Amino acid sequence: MEWQHSGSPRPKKFGIPKSVGKFSPRFFWNKDGILPIDYLPKGQTIDAEYYSSLLVQLKDLFKEKRRVNVTKNVLFVHENAPAHRTLATQKKLAYLGFQCLDHPPYSPDLAPSDYHLFPGLKKQLKVRHFSSDAEVVAATET
Repeated sequence: MEWQHSGSPRPKKFGIPKSVGKFSPRFFWNKDGILPIDYLPKGQTIDAEYYSSLLVQLKDLFKEKRRVNVTKNVLFVHENAPAHRTLATQKKLAYLGFQCLDHPPYSPDLAPSDYHLFPGLKKQLKVRHFSSDAEVVAATET
């Protein structure tokens, strides 16, 4: 806001180009590095049901990679997000045989994606513009 005389011209408003929208990938890590990435469909939110289905997919992925007892020595650490703390999610983790470790409120050593993956990813994608979700997926996977 600024003071002007009644006859002065109106200030110009600059248009902001419309964004393609947010795109939300899900990353899982193990001792060997990043596991395949899951992309949240547009318009869907992460709830206990969606997160539980991701856990089942993760167990299937472990079956393919390990070819041994999947539930042996699987220690699972996740954030304190609402979908992670629900009773349904906790029951699914127990059913799948994952041993869930408590995540402290602040623990930088347990968040490798914040310190290892995301700075490099941001650096690679910093000045690029994408017109579709498929371009984002291709760039992220590259």
